[in-house]
Amino acid sequence: MRSDRFLLGAGGLAGAAGVAIAAMAAHAGGAHMQTASSFLLAHAPALLAIGLVAATSLLRLSGYVLLAGVILFVGDLLARDFLGDRLFPYAAPIGGTLLILGWLLVFVSAFFRQQPR
Repeated sequence: MRSDRFLLGAGGLAGAAGVAIAAMAAHAGGAHMQTASSFLLAHAPALLAIGLVAATSLLRLSGYVLLAGVILFVGDLLARDFLGDRLFPYAAPIGGTLLILGWLLVFVSAFFRQQPR
C-alpha cells in the first residue's frame, strides 16, 4: 500500500481544527462555527484513511477533491462568522459540490485495482 503524507497531514489538521472550532463555538458562539466543526470532524477520518491507503490514483484524487471541498465550504462558513462576509461568491456551494464529487470518486475508486507496491 502507498500512503499520501499530505492527505495524512491534512486529515490531522482538519481534526485539530474541528476540535478547536467546536470549542470556540461552545464558548464564543457564532452562527456557522458548529457546522464548520462538524464538517471538519466528519471529513478528517476520511482524509486520514485515504491518505493511509492511497491504493489508486483515483482514490488519491478523491482525497484531494474532498480536501478542496472542505476548505472552500468550511472557509466560507468561517469567513461569514469572522469577517462578516462570504469568502467569495458561491464558495460554499462550490465546496459542497466538490465534497459530493469527492465522495462519488471514493465510490468509483472501489471498482479499480490497487496499484502495484
